[in-house]
Amino acid sequence: MSAKDAPTARTGAVVGGASYILFGFVPMFIVAAAVVVMGDSAMDIAKNDYQRLLPTFVMTKMPLVMQILFFGALLSAIKSTSSATLLAPSTSFVENILKHLRPGMNDRQQLLAMRLTIVIFAALVLAYAIAMQGTSIYELVSSAYQVTLVGAFVPLVMGLYWQRATTQGAILSIAAGIVVWVLFFPQITSWGTAFPGQLAGLLAAFAGMFAGSLAPQFLKNRHDQTKHIAAAHG
Repeated sequence: MSAKDAPTARTGAVVGGASYILFGFVPMFIVAAAVVVMGDSAMDIAKNDYQRLLPTFVMTKMPLVMQILFFGALLSAIKSTSSATLLAPSTSFVENILKHLRPGMNDRQQLLAMRLTIVIFAALVLAYAIAMQGTSIYELVSSAYQVTLVGAFVPLVMGLYWQRATTQGAILSIAAGIVVWVLFFPQITSWGTAFPGQLAGLLAAFAGMFAGSLAPQFLKNRHDQTKHIAAAHG
């Protein structure tokens, strides 16, 4: 977002994506090495809990220095990811939503709002983690990314490319997508075994957008002064 021009931003996105692929190969290579070195014991650990394979390999087959480096890097990654994950949505909420609802906020009020939002988001994440206790890290991360799919994707795309999209439709889309997605949680219902919850939430978000935008408008429509992309191309 801070690139000097569009080509730089595009190149940066490509380089960043390629770097993510390379970084993703590092733990895969280490796990493959653990299977080769540990043999059948590695497969036994993976059958019971595959998340224990890498820590067990480090604790049993690596020297103390490498153990310190590994767990230090792991702790650093967890803390940095946690802080960024809390700061990013809090800042986005205040800058992109709250400031439009309360345009007269000064810097002191914005800072206070960000601090309160961080505490609220932290409490929500803690409650979610407790409710999902026993779920693997992979499933938790997957669910975290599904929120943006069912809650933000449809309002963003339809707001850019559909001229009849309204604020009421966007709010109804967000609410419908998230509610339906939550209803498909295995802790709530067994519907997820018959149909993917993220797809059901996405369809509900589209339905909410169309229904809320085409129905009589009970909420004030808030539009940017810029024209829609669809209108610009038309």
